[in-house]
This record gives sequence, structure tokens and C-alpha cells, in this order.
Amino acid sequence: MAKKSEAAKVVTANRLGDGLVVFLGQEGVWVEDIGKAEIAHANGDADALLQQGLNAEKANHVVEPYLIDVGDDEAAVTPLHIRERIRTLGPSVRLDLGKQAGEHLF
Repeated sequence: MAKKSEAAKVVTANRLGDGLVVFLGQEGVWVEDIGKAEIAHANGDADALLQQGLNAEKANHVVEPYLIDVGDDEAAVTPLHIRERIRTLGPSVRLDLGKQAGEHLF
């Protein structure tokens, strides 16, 4: 049995074509919605997901993939660090722009 991580983790990066924040989803597909991200609950799984992200970076699909801690409950997948919450929602200076202007709020 794999050792549990301190927190669930997902891989995030910026898409090379347009700079948008993306998350590694199932089957290696990059998604804009963190709720569709592949979640790692064990350290080995997180390492494997990060390696997929690094491979996508080498293939020029994304830049700077890295792991972030997330809260994973039935209601939502939520970044635990404020920096990642801001990256997920969009600009913090105008609430009428970015994803926070829509219904996707934490």
C-alpha cells in the first residue's frame, strides 16, 4: 500500500499556446477546470503525475508544470494555497474578469 501524502495533489502549468492556467487531467489531457484534474493521493502517484507534466513540457505543450496541494472533497477540488486559488480564478484586481466572473467560485 502506498504511503499517503500530506495532502492530495494535482499538476498545474501554463499552456504554451495561450498562457492559460491548466491542470493535468485524465489520460494526460490538460484541462482548464481544476475539478477535472487527475488527483494524486499518494506520493508515488504524485511523482508519476508530475513526470507526465514534465514530459508535456518537453513536448512544448505546457511550461513549468508543478504539483500543488488541494483539498479534495465531494463538493469541489480546491487549491490549499492562496496563490494557487488566484491562479485558478484569474485576475484578482477585477472581479468582473476571469473565471471569478462566472459561477466557478470556491
